[in-house]
Amino acid sequence: MQLEGVYSVLPTPFQPNGDLDEPSLRRVIDLFVRAGVHGVTALGVTGEVARLDDVERRRVLEVVVDHVKGRTGVVAGTTAEGTRACIAHSRHALTTGATAVMVSPPRMAKLNSEAVVRHYKALADAVDIEIVVQDYPPISGFAMEPWLLARIAEQIPRARTIKLEDPPTPFKTSRIIEAAGEIPVRIFGGLGGVFLLEELLAGATGAMTGFAFPEILVKIVSLFRAGAVDDAADTFYRAVPLMRFEFQEGIGMAIRKEVLHRRGALASPATRPPAAALDQTTREALDRVMQWVESQPGEWTMTAEALKLKT
Repeated sequence: MQLEGVYSVLPTPFQPNGDLDEPSLRRVIDLFVRAGVHGVTALGVTGEVARLDDVERRRVLEVVVDHVKGRTGVVAGTTAEGTRACIAHSRHALTTGATAVMVSPPRMAKLNSEAVVRHYKALADAVDIEIVVQDYPPISGFAMEPWLLARIAEQIPRARTIKLEDPPTPFKTSRIIEAAGEIPVRIFGGLGGVFLLEELLAGATGAMTGFAFPEILVKIVSLFRAGAVDDAADTFYRAVPLMRFEFQEGIGMAIRKEVLHRRGALASPATRPPAAALDQTTREALDRVMQWVESQPGEWTMTAEALKLKT
């Protein structure tokens, strides 16, 4: 599977009592695959991976790979604070059938660039699998400069794919490509897709995010790749209000799950504590922004009919 295009980051569905909801996970996968995504990413930050125990973490990935059945690529989040633990998670991902692993630098005091390079090199030496380098400083606590990402790509051929979530992402995308020179790098935008068009213009390969309407992302990327940049921009600009609203720090996952619940994929929009739940004001604001997007003129994928999961 090529690491390019649109990879949808899966939420981890929970029942109202907090237990895993495997049937809902399978429905979300079907929704994303039918939307035309090139792959899915399990156990990401917005998949609430930090709130899963190790048994649940393994089970989620097993369900994802089993249900995808080779229809798309599967990236597994295997970030850990220690290299040994990261290797163990990545080996499980490989044996389970994942296409690649996604790894942030380990969180530790006074982390430096040499330690980061050693971490990725040790992983690449230990596990024969592609590595997506996640550059998301709020989680890792470490901002990787473009030259460091280029150095990782040069020294570790398996780690030439980057999930870039350190804004301004279009600017940093250009700097990484410039620093990499002739070394081919693939850069996925994240951050809910809010800078997708500008990232593509800067040289990104696509998007890896959990936006609840992946068909919109697929349409933007497909139009852009076909050279219809103005049409891609038109689709993007009309979708930005919903992307922006969904990508609210602290409550974005609850909004995303609410939308997927409305689409019929999630039986419950429950998140695990201490994650925030939606209040009435946010629900009403979500209703308003969705109604506005649906009312925009022209061919549009997010109609009332498209809102529901096709079965």
